[in-house]
Amino acid sequence: MKKQHIQIGDEGFIFKGFANDIAETLVDTIKELTAMSPLRQMTTKRGYQVKAEMTSCGHYGWVSDKQGYRYEVLDPLSQQPWPDLPEIFQSIAASAAGQAGFDHFKPDACLINHYQPGVGMGLHQDKDELDLSHPIVSISLGVPAIFIFGGMHRNSEHNFYLLEHGDVAVWGGKDRLRYHGIKPLKLSHHPLTKQSRYNLTLRKTGYIS
Repeated sequence: MKKQHIQIGDEGFIFKGFANDIAETLVDTIKELTAMSPLRQMTTKRGYQVKAEMTSCGHYGWVSDKQGYRYEVLDPLSQQPWPDLPEIFQSIAASAAGQAGFDHFKPDACLINHYQPGVGMGLHQDKDELDLSHPIVSISLGVPAIFIFGGMHRNSEHNFYLLEHGDVAVWGGKDRLRYHGIKPLKLSHHPLTKQSRYNLTLRKTGYIS
């Protein structure tokens, strides 16, 4: 049975509460992963610090520093491979992608974002992947956030959507390169994450190693 959904583009959807049944396990798994590969604030090519804390799991991890945005097979903090992508992450992502019309999605990278009150994410495109035919799957856990979903240009008109605990957003195809972001988190509380929000962003990079 299909979950209640909100269509945000031609090929973009928010599936409300899609991950609710496994949300506690997802949060516990995040804690295990961040014990192996800690959350950190990355630096942009221009030297600015990204406010949201980040880490990765999967064959590839997304990194940002003065060399720019890219994927790496080793965690730059430990010089060890990123933690394996948990099967539960893969299965929920594949299921949500299938509901959105993107069958056989097999992510090889997951960016874990951690937001505290007052922290957001500016408008950006996810375009560091080599193969853009695969969708983005984004899982929200913890306190609610306002998702900004724009157009193909930074100054395009954009819309705002409430992302709550357990919601899963999927966008790809015609919508794959839309600008998107998160408004600064308002003070709130969730029993699993206290005042914070986790976001799992699963991707298929297109890299072969």
